[in-house]
Amino acid sequence: MALNLQQIPRVKNITKTDFIKYYFKPQKPVVIERFIEDWPAYSKWSLDYMKEVAGDKTVPLYDDRPVDYTDGFNEAHATMKLSDYVDLLKREPTKFRIFLWNILKEVPQLQKDFKYPNFGLRLMKGLPMLFFGGTDSYTFMHYDIDLANIFHFHFEGRKQCILFDQKQNKFLYKIPHSLITREDIDWTNPDFDKWPALKHVEGYICDLKHGEVLYMPEGYWHYMRYITPGFSMSLRAIARNPKNLGKALFNVFLMRNYDNVMRRIKGQKWIDWKNKKAIENTNRFI
Repeated sequence: MALNLQQIPRVKNITKTDFIKYYFKPQKPVVIERFIEDWPAYSKWSLDYMKEVAGDKTVPLYDDRPVDYTDGFNEAHATMKLSDYVDLLKREPTKFRIFLWNILKEVPQLQKDFKYPNFGLRLMKGLPMLFFGGTDSYTFMHYDIDLANIFHFHFEGRKQCILFDQKQNKFLYKIPHSLITREDIDWTNPDFDKWPALKHVEGYICDLKHGEVLYMPEGYWHYMRYITPGFSMSLRAIARNPKNLGKALFNVFLMRNYDNVMRRIKGQKWIDWKNKKAIENTNRFI
């Protein structure tokens, strides 16, 4: 048995009107295959090019270790020079990923290689983020704290993406007071005896190749696995749905701070309680 996932629809190209009508308004994901072929980044951006222009930069690295109560929010597990990191990616599989690296601050010249596309949504100009990973490295299933509309541009290699909308929350073993599901679920091959609610979940899947763009609607859960070494850039637009905007503000100003306070007070007991609660809350629905 496998997860109930349908392939994300694909288009070669798209107009602003069609994007708004068929994907943004109904909040459905789409892969646009040939949207950025006129960008310099399309022909230039590769792991070798990044090493060339930013090899001396120290980058934050994350792996797949479970959340620990001593970890700060999005705190890196290690750091490395980008040149050494690219060499590592090419040499062997590694769990280390670069996550939320703001290229505008670090390497301003890379801004000349891409444009802010007009999808009919106002993109946040200060927040183009890069994500790198090695063979078989992956992110936990999560959704973004601001529930933004995300455009994910992939470069070099192949990457598998699994998405769920917020309607699936009750089946996902979501950790309370956080933005992730249980970290011990293998989304590529889940154990349905251990996680029976996953039999009921309905989601989407795609493999991204160099130059393809994935649109992830507001608040969509996403799990990303690097099939081969590569990297992606995300551009985002603020949530438009008032309910999602409200949830984003709650997450940023209340939920995150409450979780940090409880970690400080209760330590690992807080993390253990949340993990236990994720199973109890989900099993109620089945």
